[in-house]
Order: sequence, then C-alpha cells, then structure tokens
Amino acid sequence: MADTKKQRMLELVELLNRARRAYEQEDTEIMSNYEYDRLYDELLGLEQELGTTLGSSPTVNVGYEVLSELPKERHERPMLSLDKTKEVGRLKEFLGNQKAVISWKLDGLTIVLTYKNGTLEKAVTRGNGEVGEVITNNAKVFKNLPLHISYQGELILRGEAVIGYRDFERINEEIEDVDAKYKNPRNLCSGSVRQLSNEVTAKRNVQFFAFSLVRVEDVDFANSRLNQFDWLAEQGFAVVEHHPVTADTVESEVAWFAEKIAENDFPSDGLVLTYDDIAYGQSLGTTAKFPRDSFAFKWADEIRETTLTEIEWSPSRTGLINPVAIFEPVELEGTTVGRASVHNISIMEELELGIGDTIQVYKANMIIPQIAENLTRSGTCHAPETCPVCGGATHISMENDTKTLYCTNPECQAKQVKAFALFVSRDALNIEGLSEATLEKFIAHGFIRDFTDIFHLKQHEEAIKTMEGFGEKSYENLVKRVENARVTTLPRLVYALGIANIGIANAKMICRALGNDPMRILHATVEELSEIPGVGGVIAQAYVDYFSDQTHRDLFERLLKEVEIPAEEEKEDAQKFAGMNFVITGSVVHFANRAEVKEVIEARGGKVTGSVTSKTNYLINNDVQSTSSKNKKARELGIPILSEEDFLQMLEREE
Repeated sequence: MADTKKQRMLELVELLNRARRAYEQEDTEIMSNYEYDRLYDELLGLEQELGTTLGSSPTVNVGYEVLSELPKERHERPMLSLDKTKEVGRLKEFLGNQKAVISWKLDGLTIVLTYKNGTLEKAVTRGNGEVGEVITNNAKVFKNLPLHISYQGELILRGEAVIGYRDFERINEEIEDVDAKYKNPRNLCSGSVRQLSNEVTAKRNVQFFAFSLVRVEDVDFANSRLNQFDWLAEQGFAVVEHHPVTADTVESEVAWFAEKIAENDFPSDGLVLTYDDIAYGQSLGTTAKFPRDSFAFKWADEIRETTLTEIEWSPSRTGLINPVAIFEPVELEGTTVGRASVHNISIMEELELGIGDTIQVYKANMIIPQIAENLTRSGTCHAPETCPVCGGATHISMENDTKTLYCTNPECQAKQVKAFALFVSRDALNIEGLSEATLEKFIAHGFIRDFTDIFHLKQHEEAIKTMEGFGEKSYENLVKRVENARVTTLPRLVYALGIANIGIANAKMICRALGNDPMRILHATVEELSEIPGVGGVIAQAYVDYFSDQTHRDLFERLLKEVEIPAEEEKEDAQKFAGMNFVITGSVVHFANRAEVKEVIEARGGKVTGSVTSKTNYLINNDVQSTSSKNKKARELGIPILSEEDFLQMLEREE
C-alpha cells in the first residue's frame, strides 16, 4: 500500500509541476484551478501521511526559474508562498486573540520595489521566489506608480502589478488573431510587465498595489501593519484595499469582500490575513515554504450540479478546434451560466465527459465558468473526425503533453476569417459591425460558409440575438448595414473577392477599362488586362487564375444576384488625370480623409503612389512650406507641391 501511495505522489508531483509550468511560463492551462487545488491537497495529504516530501514537490518549491532575456537578480530575502485555506473556521484559528489586516489577494505579478533618496531605483519580479527579473524600466511606466516620494531613506516594499478586466477586454479586442488573445488578465499582466520594451508596457495600463513593507529606516509605525499601509498611502502608493479584522469579525469581512468581487475591476483569487502586530508576526518565523505571520483564504467556490447537454467544437483561424461544454443553465455568483470552456481534449478525457452526465460547475476566481467535477463519468464524448464548419478531416496533435484537435482542410471557412474581413471592410462592401471576432462566431455556428451567406443572416435571427454581445438593437443595426451594402460598385465587389495583388485602385482601373461590364470582368484575358496602364503581367495572371476556378466564377455570379450596381455616368473629366501620378501626405480638411482624395484622383484616371519619385507629377500637402522628407524630395525634383485648395482649384479649372 505504501508503494502505491509513493507512486501516486510521483504522479502528482509530475502532473502539478507540468500544470504550473504551463500556466506560469507558457500561458496555457492543462487543468482547471479547482482540479489543481484538489490534486495539490491530495499530494500534501500523502506527504503528511508518509512523512516524505520529494525535492521537486510543488509543496516545497515555490516556482520555476525565469526564462526571459531580462536581467536576473537574487532577492535579499526569499519570497515565500502563503499557506492557504477555503474554510473561514481555519482563519479564526489563525487569528486567535490577535488583530490582523485582511486584504485582496490580487491575481497579477508580484513586484519588489526599492527607493533611495526619494527615487525609484529598482523593480524586480518575484520570479521563483529567490531570483527575479529586473523590470525597472517597465515599472516606471506603471499607470499609478510614483517615481519620486517624499521619504529620502531606503525603502523596500512589495506589491502586485495588475491589469483590470476592462483593459484586458480592450486589449484583447485589438488583437486580430484569436489564438494570440490572452486567456486572462494575469497572463496579460505577466506578458506586459516582462516586455523588453517599456513602450508596450505603457500602453497596457498596468497598475501597482502595495501590500507589504519590507524595509524602511527611522519611521515609527507603532508596531502596526495598518500604520504601515497608511504611511505607504501618504507616500503616494496605491495600497491594496484592506480592513482591520479579528476572529469575531472575520466571517463578516470575508462576506463583504465576496460580495464586492463581482464589481471589482481587478482579478482576485482570494484574501490575505496578516497579523497587525509586526513584532509578534516576526517572532513566529517561517516554515520551509510559508511565513507564519500571514494566511491566504481562497474562495470556497460556489458549486452547482447540472447536466451536460452538448460538447460544442469551436474552430479558430489556425485550425485549432476547442471543446466547449454546454449544460443546463445554473445560477453562479449572481449570474446565469450555461457554457464553459474545456480547453482541450486532454481535459475532456480527464473529466470523462459524456452527454447527459451530471457535472459540477463553478466560477474560477468567481468570474470564469469551469467544470469542477464529473460525477457520472460516462466518457462517451469523443473528438469529431470531421470539422464542424467545413466537414474536412480532423487530426489530434500532441503539444506540450496536451491533446489538441485541428482541422486539416486548408480551405476551411474558419481559417478564412481574414478573407471574410476583407469582404466587409471599408473599401470593399463596407459593412460595419462585422468584426473578425463576430465573423468568427458566425462561421463557427455555421451561419456563414461563403460571401453570399452574409446577405442572409436574417435566417439566423433568433440565434444571433441570443449570442453574447448581441441583442435586439445590435441585431437590427447589423441587418440594416448588410442591406445598405447591397448597393455598391463593381470595383468594390471585385476588390472584396480578395484576388492576389488586386487592391481597390487596381480594381477601379480594371473595371473602368472593361466598361464596368460584369461579364467582361468575368472573362477578361491576360492579354486584355496587360494592356491596362498600371496592371502588368503579374497582376493580370493572378486575376485570370482566380476566375479560371469554376468555384470562384460561380461565387461571383451568385454575388451579382445579391447586390445592386447602379450604372456609372461617364463624366466629361473621366480621364483628365490619365497618366498622372500623385502623392498625398499630411492631414486634409475639405475631404473626409486622404483615401477620399485618392478616390477623386483615381476616378479621373490618375494614380496615387506612396513615395515621391521622378515619375511623380504632383505632391499634395496642406503644409506647402513643410521641411518633411517628401516636400524636400519634391523640391529637389522640381515637382509642384499643392495645398488642398490648389488641388480643388485644379479640379474646377479642368472641369
């Protein structure tokens, strides 16, 4: 029996270390927080029972060696983890007759700051508890960190660098690649703080909250942690929200924090208690891993039983297909939830999920829905052999000891999000409200399989209205924009197809040369296209190759039935700029933007380029006297520099 338990210990150490390494260094999750805590407690129990602790056990090793290129530095004093509990009763035991300080246990990146002569001298990450990374340059751009303080002696303090949920969501929305999005604010904060360029850090709105004063000279705190917090606040530091607490009040204080977490912008994975009596706390010393003056409280997760109704397989543009658990909705932490990410096949298999199983769900950090346990473990759910979007074959890949599912079809619609995004972009069909994230959702749900499906989203009205981020009003706005996009121009439609090397300017030239005739557009030859000024053989070949594919021809013909292309009136000045090359730089006043100026020029047969050369006829820049590189080049070459007013007068004279 003892041998079996020792073997189980080995398994747990390996599994927990792998999970922690994936979470801390690779920003991936191979198990839920709930599962990690459960296995950690199992390992701790076996160690206590057998009186044996392995050297590599996560119960005695605080962390892993840092791996970045940032400079490393050893901490003067090791930074230990905190012993933890989920039971308020254990906190009462810890408190006894002592007064303590209770505060948020923020879920970010712990930083040690050193100030000398009133100036920030150094900032070092926690790292593995003994060696951290020097990130002084990045700390200087933390949103709320004072670079100078009134205290002139040496000050060393610790705190947590965090990024709020609102900034986390904003930053993730700006990342086009779904698989590059950050999984949670902690990962985003870690990546932001450890950047090699603090310009990136500055844009992330990292904030710092002090939670511990390590060293200060010649300041009397009357032996009180609370007084230390007050003094740090006086120096200009944001300190972690905290309250005084005793054994009699700890239960109500925990309840207060638990209620507030729902409206808190910063991620928290629990609370921290520290004895207010500094001398008493220091007299207790430490264990090999934990200080004895502090204790962590992890939220006792609100767990609900429900029934698993479906595993939804959600594809992404890289081909990765992630399992999502759909279950009968339950109330958790004040909101109704009905789905939770399972992350990968390994976790699905570990939970032995099956349709109809009774599962327990909770919210990690009281925010993110997760599956805690599967009570019936039927194990009937398996990875699909075909992609739910395109029907192509799938493949199970082993990455970092984790099973993941991929679609092998290179033409899968889920992999073509960029193509759909181009189709709805401003210079193409110009459909606002269809972001890449929304397109990805619609593709994953099977609403969009090719471009024509975008014009028929009404068929999925009820499903769209119930999707996250959508409602009655947003749905109606989207449908209205789609309908407005039906009236377009032939160049916009050709550009929207995404033919290699065919930008909006080339599309306009080609359509104009072919008389804006859709049938001539469809049947143009390389020779015919090569004769168009500015097209050339490479572009002509790419164009003809595209339409030689019957699938593309069919798509174009079906699109022509979806849109209305009003006949363009041939203007008298249609070719007044033929053979002329313009460069546009600087801001504009009379036009909406430079793109609109470009459109006016191209509509009259001209061409707009990005740089001034000997072939340039005019440079348009409202700041005619500017000493910019383009203005200098134009003067050197004797090229006229036109203000916007000059250009408008040129249009009037020509007309």
